[in-house]
Amino acid sequence: MLSEKDQELIAAAVDAISRRYRNSWQEVGAALRTRDDRIVTGVNIDAYIGRIAVCAEAIAIGRAITETGDRGIETIVAVRHPKPGEAGKIAVVSPCGICRELIHDYDAKARVIVPDSGREPKVVTIDELLPNKYRRGNE
Repeated sequence: MLSEKDQELIAAAVDAISRRYRNSWQEVGAALRTRDDRIVTGVNIDAYIGRIAVCAEAIAIGRAITETGDRGIETIVAVRHPKPGEAGKIAVVSPCGICRELIHDYDAKARVIVPDSGREPKVVTIDELLPNKYRRGNE
């Protein structure tokens, strides 16, 4: 069961993408809670050349670091806005593989809110999403 703080984080991500949604440009919103209890949001940045697109989670992490330095990630969530004519509503989505690596790099103890097969979203650790994390050398 999600806590009030988790629900608040989902609402912040939904608000971010609701305010900035642009079909085929900004479709995903993210929100993270830092370990010093700040909420920071971001939306994905798409591009005509897909390889240069940047995920909403990366934008939120970058904003958090830019605004007050690396305070760690207590919890992070991403939500996706449906395209016009697409059934459904704004819903929690799992982070992509690159974002999983990034989240783990910035806080190996981060909690991540993910979908749960049509039920209420659930919280898992980043280690559960990325069990064999890439490491350089002897890290």
